[in-house]
Amino acid sequence: MYQDERKLLALIGVIIVAGVLLFVQLGAARSGRPGPIIWAGSTAVAFVEQIASAFIGGVRDAGGTVLSVPQMSRRNAMLHAQNEQLQAENARLQEQLAQEVSTAAIDPVVRDNPEGIEARVVGFPPESESRTVTIDRGSRAGVKADDGVIAPEGVVGRIAEVGPFSSTVLLITDYTSRIPAIVRHGRWWGIAQGNLTSVRLQYVSQDATLRVGDVVVTGNGRSFDSGVPIGTIVEIDHNDAALYQTAVLRPVVELGALDRVVVLSK
Repeated sequence: MYQDERKLLALIGVIIVAGVLLFVQLGAARSGRPGPIIWAGSTAVAFVEQIASAFIGGVRDAGGTVLSVPQMSRRNAMLHAQNEQLQAENARLQEQLAQEVSTAAIDPVVRDNPEGIEARVVGFPPESESRTVTIDRGSRAGVKADDGVIAPEGVVGRIAEVGPFSSTVLLITDYTSRIPAIVRHGRWWGIAQGNLTSVRLQYVSQDATLRVGDVVVTGNGRSFDSGVPIGTIVEIDHNDAALYQTAVLRPVVELGALDRVVVLSK
């Protein structure tokens, strides 16, 4: 009995709510406004349409992405090829710039020595006890043994061997290299002898006042006229008991990075 009363009350409630909604809907229809039933239905339909649109758009985007993968691969390959081409062009321009700088540096030496023979260093002997380089000029160009070789900064060495089209230059750092030398400050004489990575200035009078930083130039000899820079003093051997003074020179020319040189014919 109790359950029947609850069912009856629920039914009466539904009828009352339905009647109210119907009343409101009729009132809205008379005034030209959408009623709550129509509004609820429109909202539900719009919600469903939004979900469907989002789903279809996602499917379309996914399909477009799948379809564009080959195109992206082709574009990536094209960009990679362009990058390699630009790198090669940059390397070529860098080499061209280095050659122009080297040429501009050697031009004044060539002008100051009109009888000189311009040459390029084309070889360094690997792991050799001798300190030599090979240049691309030989007897056909007028190169002779014992000719002096200079760079824009100063002395490089002298010609040790001559072939028809190339020659070997003995660097001033070689143990067998000896050049008459003068300390520019004070005009003190000595002999510049190679010491593998440096040059030793030997047989300088004990009366000479040597200073670190002094510039040492060539004296007049079989390979050079006087006044060509050899190096600067970086260390002095103070030994009052010795007959002569000795100093260590740092060559003015970077002998490990030679490019263009001039052979001085005497």
